Amino acid sequence: MEQQRREYGLFTTIAMIVGIVIGSGIFFKSDDMLGYTNGNVGLAVLVFCIAAFTIVFGCLSFSQLAALTDKPGGVITYANEFVGKRCASMFGWFQVFIYYPTLTVLISWVVGIYVGLTMGWELTFVGMVGVGLVWFFICFLYNILSAKIGGIFQEASVIIKLIPLFAIAIGGLIFGDPIAAIQNPSPEAIQATKTLGWAAAIGPIAFSFDGWVVSTAVAHEVRNSKKNVPKALVLAPLFVLAAYLMYFLGITGYLGVDQVMEMGDTAVAVAATNLLGPTFAGIIYVFVTISVMGTVNGVILGYIRLPYSLALRNAIPFSNSLKKINPRLNMPVNSAFFAIAVCGVWWVIHYLQNKYSLLINGDIAEIAIAVSYLLYIILYYQVFRLWREGRVKSIWYGVVFPVFATLGSLFVLFGGLSNPQFIIFVIICMIAIAGGFFYGKNAYTDVQ
Repeated sequence: MEQQRREYGLFTTIAMIVGIVIGSGIFFKSDDMLGYTNGNVGLAVLVFCIAAFTIVFGCLSFSQLAALTDKPGGVITYANEFVGKRCASMFGWFQVFIYYPTLTVLISWVVGIYVGLTMGWELTFVGMVGVGLVWFFICFLYNILSAKIGGIFQEASVIIKLIPLFAIAIGGLIFGDPIAAIQNPSPEAIQATKTLGWAAAIGPIAFSFDGWVVSTAVAHEVRNSKKNVPKALVLAPLFVLAAYLMYFLGITGYLGVDQVMEMGDTAVAVAATNLLGPTFAGIIYVFVTISVMGTVNGVILGYIRLPYSLALRNAIPFSNSLKKINPRLNMPVNSAFFAIAVCGVWWVIHYLQNKYSLLINGDIAEIAIAVSYLLYIILYYQVFRLWREGRVKSIWYGVVFPVFATLGSLFVLFGGLSNPQFIIFVIICMIAIAGGFFYGKNAYTDVQ
């Protein structure tokens, strides 16, 4: 069977997680978080920590599975190895047909938003989609042509994206008053604590934190993966939490809650202009745009390998074609084109969703993320089972962390339920999951 060479090291794996998680959500979801909490900064910070709690303990749990296998497929492999082939097929179909393409399409569109803001273009929604599509195809192209190019861009974009994040975070913390923003909430902000409406903020925050699981899709291409992938899964989310809290407190403390909510996606530009002047603010905006581009790169880097991983198990139509590795490019090219085709369907859905406002204060990716956390609970239980069998030695990793990860996943799902259209998109997700379950009866039980 054709195998891929191991191109990536520990830093690239950490960069992949940090680079996907940081780079889009925090810059254009901060106002959404404040909107759901009626401008209550302290409550938003609490929900931030709950989301981070979910991610950190999820990573700690998955790190135990990553230490036991490095076969292609990430969570698909974990489901196959520790649950069964039908469960693996369910995970795979959900990720291939729902999770990855919705993330790819949404964040590519966000690239269009920030390119327009950076260049001073007054783009319509269609214009943003057009720019996003251009980057979408460019990113797929160079990732297909060279795994190294995708990895190098991921490492470089991580460094670049941290510059605006920490520039605004540190400047806002020094010259702003985040303590006052927390201690002096408005009457509306106080009222938000008396209902559970704030739980809906978990949607945009979960989006801001999501992406860490993408790194598991390329575990089979990481050198010494049974040590490096678990390390990356533990270190990266802790770094992200610290960076996010600094940025959120910095920008709200500096601009004020009302301004952040009113300015929306442009708040980062205003903060940068006030702190650094118009010239440096322009540079910061370029960095933010590159940051979001790096997020798209990281998602695509993981996505193009997933149809290939399913095909190795005969768990997807056209498996014989999708599992082929191009010997010259060391890349599953047919798998990449399959991913592009699936994304094409979601580009149309994304356009229709925005044109007809099918989701209120939400987007297609947020619901896919909520459903994904529901599926992760299956794997958290497997970590507990492995502890009972003695394969996971520590009670912290085998019991405490999976329990906390499960509680966090249920909270993310609860937040998703706050959207009135949630059930419609969940049905779409379940169709894909059901397709994987039934197709999985033909899957192979093992992949070398």
